[in-house]
Amino acid sequence: MSGTTQNTGKVAHGSGRAPRARTHSGRVRRAPYAFLFPAVVLFLLFFVLPIGYAIYLSLRKVEVKGLGLGSGARSEVWTGLSNYTAALSDSELLNGALRVLGYGAIVVPVMLGSALLFALMLDTDRVRLTSFTRLAIFLPYAIPGVIAALLWGFLYLPSVSPFYFLLDKTGLPEPNLLDGGPLFIALSNIAIWGGTGFNMIVIYTSLRAIPAEVYEAAKLDGCSQLQTALRIKIPMVAPSLVLTFFFSIIATLQVFAEPMTLKPMTNAISTTWSPLMKVYQDAFGNNDIYAASAQAVIIAVATLVLSFGFLRIANARSKQEEAR
Repeated sequence: MSGTTQNTGKVAHGSGRAPRARTHSGRVRRAPYAFLFPAVVLFLLFFVLPIGYAIYLSLRKVEVKGLGLGSGARSEVWTGLSNYTAALSDSELLNGALRVLGYGAIVVPVMLGSALLFALMLDTDRVRLTSFTRLAIFLPYAIPGVIAALLWGFLYLPSVSPFYFLLDKTGLPEPNLLDGGPLFIALSNIAIWGGTGFNMIVIYTSLRAIPAEVYEAAKLDGCSQLQTALRIKIPMVAPSLVLTFFFSIIATLQVFAEPMTLKPMTNAISTTWSPLMKVYQDAFGNNDIYAASAQAVIIAVATLVLSFGFLRIANARSKQEEAR
């Protein structure tokens, strides 16, 4: 009898621990979801919901009856893909896309080439004041794009720019940087000045992660600094170059702040100079938010296709090199 009582007590005691263990394990499994919940809510509210609403608006338009007067004269109706058809045949949007491609052809190679050059120079042993130099190159990235465009805009204006004053005193020609072909160079300079530092930091971090044994082996083989950079450093930071190129493509296709800020300073920049400026003009200037939504969706899809197309090409090339 006593043995049975003891066994029963042990079973009862063990059965009390099992539910607590299951409860604790359940809390552990639910903990990651609890931490993710705020981020998921913010992602849905400020990313997914606006995109969904833009797609919804792009499939609708306002139908006007009669003279458009009265409470029921204007109504929102389903229009299907007509907004997309009109956007794809809009010459202003297409011309803006061509201007952005020309702008990107200047910005992307110069900015990434400068970032790579600065990163390689900072990674050499002969450089002095590395921390100060790195901060000085990165600092323009910390300045907001609108502020940077305003600063450069005043330097481009002949009436207030100290550079034009010096050119006038020395009798040198004074180019108009806010008109014609030089306008692309002026806008590209703002983007290059602001984006080189960020890309340099990404590439420089990858360079610092290369094992020191690789450099020692290169020195034993008699490689110079230039040979080490071309044959070891650049190939080993190729993933960082792909990443920075990916970011640069997205930033180039979404250029808005620089031309929008310089627009009041020159007549050469129209209200539809870039695709995003065309979207802004249609939405808030022409009060046609439905056409603007369709154009925004097209720009987003084009950015997605170009970006991931480039990533697939880069991944395919890396796999081919690994197979060799």
